[in-house]
Amino acid sequence: MSDVAIHRVPKSEDRTLPVFREMEDLLQRIRSRAFDISAGRARHAEGNALADWLAAERELCGAAGELVEHDKEFVLGLALAGFSADEVAVTATPRELIVRARSSSETTEEPATKGGKVRWSEFRSNDVYRSVALPADIDVEKVTATFKNGLLKVVAAKTSVPAQVAVKVEALAEPERKVAMPMKVSPAAGRPKEGAPTHHSA
Repeated sequence: MSDVAIHRVPKSEDRTLPVFREMEDLLQRIRSRAFDISAGRARHAEGNALADWLAAERELCGAAGELVEHDKEFVLGLALAGFSADEVAVTATPRELIVRARSSSETTEEPATKGGKVRWSEFRSNDVYRSVALPADIDVEKVTATFKNGLLKVVAAKTSVPAQVAVKVEALAEPERKVAMPMKVSPAAGRPKEGAPTHHSA
């Protein structure tokens, strides 16, 4: 098992590495090829934009793979038969993994199209690019990549989530309510004051 070079980009907005420009160029080629696939169908033949895009992506990108999400990490697997570990590089940002595999072998054969004009071609270079968007942030410093028997495995740990702390809720005691008591009237209160005139009924 061999380790693979990893380029770590702590900030998603940092797009200065050449691989980002290369990915933009590839996306433009995929977009153009998807349009050609759509235009090549009969006028009334059924098709949809997503299927055309996926077909163009398979044609130009080449590598099949899968992304598996676990509680604490993402695991990306890509089939890169024909490449060696030193020909593969991974670029990791907080929300994206980019894999580039570039063959170091060169061909000296003359192109079959010498003297002609290419109208369309399904030949592709040996270069492989795959960009995988992630649904959660990862810690780019903890990304690892290994390559064995033509299979690339990238493990990307998710950023640590603060542990949930249970908070005990205590009920507050209600303030005492003061109840107004009826006033007691002293019997003397109903008596006439001394010296006050009294009235007698006839």
